[in-house]
Amino acid sequence: MCEALNRPDLAQLLGTPGELATATSRSSNTAPLTDGKVAQPEAAVTFDTYTVHVSATYNGLSIVQYVKVLEIGGETDYEPAQVLGRPAVFSSDHTMEITIDLGSGASGGPVGQGPLARTLSVALDRKDRGGYYDITVRSTTGGFPDDSVLLAVAEKVLPTIPGSAA
Repeated sequence: MCEALNRPDLAQLLGTPGELATATSRSSNTAPLTDGKVAQPEAAVTFDTYTVHVSATYNGLSIVQYVKVLEIGGETDYEPAQVLGRPAVFSSDHTMEITIDLGSGASGGPVGQGPLARTLSVALDRKDRGGYYDITVRSTTGGFPDDSVLLAVAEKVLPTIPGSAA
């Protein structure tokens, strides 16, 4: 997944041509609340302006069900979409900001609200049988690019993830 995301044209897709990646990361995590039984691999690429994070969750939750969860939770900032012929949904949420004071013997600091992040969740397959990819963009400035940017990233990155059906 990291190779699929860490592509030479990613800064161009984000509308920040000329920026170079300052960090990349990846992990082979499991999804929260699944007792380690549902895989959730992820990768991230950080630029000076944006961080792009891609993860895959292999659970039984379809995008249609995910939208219902958003509605039940009272969320209003979401928008259904189609990506590569698959059901998808845009959503926004604030990130968490944690301050860690490494001086004077302190081990942690306050947790606050971080900048907004925009996420595009895309079904693993066209039939929306469960599981999804999340592509999240967050900004150091608190804004994020237009949804068309997330669509462009999804259309370029998702087909290159090993095992994904284009």
